[in-house]
Amino acid sequence: MSSEESTQISHSANRFVFQASLPVMFGYIPLGMAFGVLFSDLGYHWIFATLMGVFIFAGAGQFLAVGLLANSAGLMEMFITIFLLNSRHMFYGISLVGKIPNKGAKRLYQIFGLTDETYSLLTSTRLPEWVDPAEFQFKVTLFNQIYWVIGCTLGAWLGGQITFSTAGIEFVLPALFMVLTLEQYKNLKKPAPFLLALVIGIVTLLFISRDQMLLISILLSMSVLLMIHAGKRWNPQAISSQSSQ
Repeated sequence: MSSEESTQISHSANRFVFQASLPVMFGYIPLGMAFGVLFSDLGYHWIFATLMGVFIFAGAGQFLAVGLLANSAGLMEMFITIFLLNSRHMFYGISLVGKIPNKGAKRLYQIFGLTDETYSLLTSTRLPEWVDPAEFQFKVTLFNQIYWVIGCTLGAWLGGQITFSTAGIEFVLPALFMVLTLEQYKNLKKPAPFLLALVIGIVTLLFISRDQMLLISILLSMSVLLMIHAGKRWNPQAISSQSSQ
């Protein structure tokens, strides 16, 4: 294969990756701009929003960080809360471990850059024969992060240059969580965990702590769900009923 043909295939592959990632681009740039605007209200320089997009690259986590920073949360509280929020990536990310052909730095970057939307593209896109799966996986991850960084940067810069009311834009975070919750419900199709989390959240808010409500609710919900799962696993009646089926 000549160098000209190789270059043409590379350009075609980049075009294919771009077209495949267009739905993510249309979501990430506006959502990133919303984050940037909210972040600029905290009084930080816009470059820090860019750095968060580069080194953190977690939509829900970054929105959550805005609220935590606004309420002067400690580093440990921020670490635990954001870690628990993003821990879902570990569960579905495991299914990709044996399907990442890249090695070394590219493999580590794919693990770092895995998001819900990137996972969806990697597992649902049918590749033509002339597209290298390793390059497709790497470039999809890279393109998606570029979209997010662009959105974060534009939003933070515009928020610092233009004075306008941001009233109501903070609803982006609850809306994002609602979308994630609905997507998880569609996959799980079991209302019990969501009802349990709702009850625990209300009880924590009313009777335990309003300031630490989110962190306490997450820890309690995970603890109860783990105990329920462990009880079913070690319940002799459950084991016998499953084996009989």
